Amino acid sequence: MPGIPWMTPTAPASPDTEVYVMASRFETRSLLGALRFFLKAPGIIGQIRKAPGAHGAALRTRVPRRTFLTLSAWQDRDALYRFAASEPHRTSSRAAAAYMKESAFTCWTAKASDLPIGWEEAERRLAAQQQARH
Repeated sequence: MPGIPWMTPTAPASPDTEVYVMASRFETRSLLGALRFFLKAPGIIGQIRKAPGAHGAALRTRVPRRTFLTLSAWQDRDALYRFAASEPHRTSSRAAAAYMKESAFTCWTAKASDLPIGWEEAERRLAAQQQARH
């Protein structure tokens, strides 16, 4: 199953604009859970395309490992929170708890000129956060 490459719903006002970036990692309990997660992705991506303040998003899939990575950039933290609290993300994320083994999130700010953020940077930050928790 392919991932979804970086898309830019709304470009930031200028390259010097500060954006709020979030990376997440999800591991499902089973391949059926991975399929459920993947099947919800198009609806969430459609929501991001229309979300106020969304400056970019991408999805990386590792289905045999039951792992998914998301990466998104937002006008500010409030724009991200409004997105997460609205449909279909709200219902999908609550339902995913039933088949999720593990999830991790990390956020930081960056300049708009740094977009799109690379997967290496996202994974480095997720790993650093996980190490700090242990």
